[in-house]
Amino acid sequence: MTSPADPSYDVEYPPAPWNMVGQLWLSLFRLREPVDELRPAGLYGAAFVSYEAGSPLTYSELLVARPVRPEGGSRAVSITDIWVDSPASVAGGRGLWAIPKGLCDFTLESSYRGPVTRTEWSSSIERQPVAHARFTDVSRAALRTPFRGSTWQPPIDDHVAPATAQLRGSGKALPCRGTWEFAPDGPLGWLAGHRPLVSFRMAGFRMSFA
Repeated sequence: MTSPADPSYDVEYPPAPWNMVGQLWLSLFRLREPVDELRPAGLYGAAFVSYEAGSPLTYSELLVARPVRPEGGSRAVSITDIWVDSPASVAGGRGLWAIPKGLCDFTLESSYRGPVTRTEWSSSIERQPVAHARFTDVSRAALRTPFRGSTWQPPIDDHVAPATAQLRGSGKALPCRGTWEFAPDGPLGWLAGHRPLVSFRMAGFRMSFA
């Protein structure tokens, strides 16, 4: 696993905004007991994301985030855990928005039959499993709808204050069938054994992250 001092973080990355296109698979989980100060009990979203051609960077991503409302601020999400397979994305996420990205390896397989898409994701760090998920959806047939939101991140690395980012875009989203397996001895082992409350797939999203 890399750290902020690792040379893979010392790379160039695109300036904000990042205008991204791709696909997202998201499931919500209820954590009944706190893990630590950054991961209290409550609602969490775990997602695999594929950022595709047309984006300033193309890469795969695994993230876990929770809703927050900072004192004096508006509702946002805070990303507690996140990995990508792009050193430039690691450097940009950490440098621009204090998003605590690390490096990870991914496999992604999708098959299609009519409007139905079946997708399987897996992720590992130095060949050690992190998470595995399967999804079945018909989101490609959905109407495109807009979305917007924001992130709020506690300071990391050279940041001296919390960092925020605004995101807005559109995509084709519908509920889907999703199952997850988290490696009990991996960095997301605190989610092992939890079943999704609900899952969604967003197909063909276009998003500005600034």
